[in-house]
Amino acid sequence: MDFLVVGLGNIGAEYASTRHNMGFMVLDAFAKASNAVFETKRYGDLAEVSFKGRHITLLKPSTYMNLSGNAVRYWMNRDSYPLENLLVISDDLNLPFGTIRMRTGGSAGGHNGLSHIEECLETDRYARIRIGIGNEFSRGGQIDFVLGDLSEEEKAAVPEISERVIAGIKAFVTVGPERAMNDLNRRKKTDEEEKK
Repeated sequence: MDFLVVGLGNIGAEYASTRHNMGFMVLDAFAKASNAVFETKRYGDLAEVSFKGRHITLLKPSTYMNLSGNAVRYWMNRDSYPLENLLVISDDLNLPFGTIRMRTGGSAGGHNGLSHIEECLETDRYARIRIGIGNEFSRGGQIDFVLGDLSEEEKAAVPEISERVIAGIKAFVTVGPERAMNDLNRRKKTDEEEKK
């Protein structure tokens, strides 16, 4: 079974620690944990990971966020991935920071990368994991917010967020999207709740 997992972000050192690059951060963590190395190829950087008999290609598009669909469409067509074996990882302004949600389709929610993928694939019926980045910005400040660096506190939380998303990816490729969604979408208990 072959799967294409796409992490959305913008290329370049100036974007590396921005909120809009959460998808890249997760794929970097997954590749590192799997001893996989990214290679620059057409439309993006790719790494190959094996997990329980599944072959997973990790793709970080080099097209910049707003044209992410070009990379996804190219690799989907080149390697003949069925749509149900595509999983896209993105940031989400509509979720509190660190909240993770998985869906098998639906609206792009104003996310330009997801919108372009939908446009290029001519469907919104593809799986995606959205990572909340919050929306702590004043009116008109959305672009500066998503392209702004994570705070030190947020950066410290990225490894744990990445672990949860990677677990979701592994569940997606082994037990399928429905069970993966059930596991991933469960609300994370607060420290106070854990103590009870």
